[in-house]
Amino acid sequence: MPSMLVTGASRGLGFEMVRQFGDDGWRIHACCRNPAGADALNALATASDGAITVHTLDVGEPAQIDALAAALRGTPIDMLVNNAGLLGHAIDEQAAGAFGTLDYENWMQVHAINTMAPLRVAEAFVDHVAASEMKLMFFMSTHMGSITDLAEGNFYPYRSSKAALNLLVKAISIDLTPRGVRTLAVHPGWVSTDMGSAAAPVTPPESIAGIRRVVAAYGDDQTGRFFQYDGKELPW
Repeated sequence: MPSMLVTGASRGLGFEMVRQFGDDGWRIHACCRNPAGADALNALATASDGAITVHTLDVGEPAQIDALAAALRGTPIDMLVNNAGLLGHAIDEQAAGAFGTLDYENWMQVHAINTMAPLRVAEAFVDHVAASEMKLMFFMSTHMGSITDLAEGNFYPYRSSKAALNLLVKAISIDLTPRGVRTLAVHPGWVSTDMGSAAAPVTPPESIAGIRRVVAAYGDDQTGRFFQYDGKELPW
């Protein structure tokens, strides 16, 4: 069966990804900061007959990333899912990320989680991915990080961290081509999660169902590209 590792798996899109791919028969390493408090995720794992394993992983802690990679040494991972991320403030508090009102310490935290942490995870698990059949590194991005599509301001920390992530997705695709490892960035839509708020028009099941179709259609020769959950390719 194909296997995946998902960060930020205890809620929102990460949880829904575990649920849907788990229903498809994937072997899943579901990672979150506090497994003891992840009741719904633990319930999925219990019902999976061993197919879903829950791991402690705070992507902001490099030692935890390295420890998990070492614990899973020799385990192929078909799809490495960098899902964990921060908006940095409530979505309706635009002033918190607007010109003239920026909290620069908060910005550094957002950048550390949204940009640096996914690269650390990719570096730590590259051997696991290279040993698999699919060899895919998946990065949860956002259209808010697209420079070409930018039509409004605000959300500076979040936008800049995801724009930087998009560049990394493209750069990693070049560096890892000799190893056959591919990268894919996906905008999940504006989703009704804790981050997206109840006002968002897309539900987690709709978003992940679309992402599953994007992944299924992503060819073995495709790498370093940016798609929306509905299959539309987005500009950087």
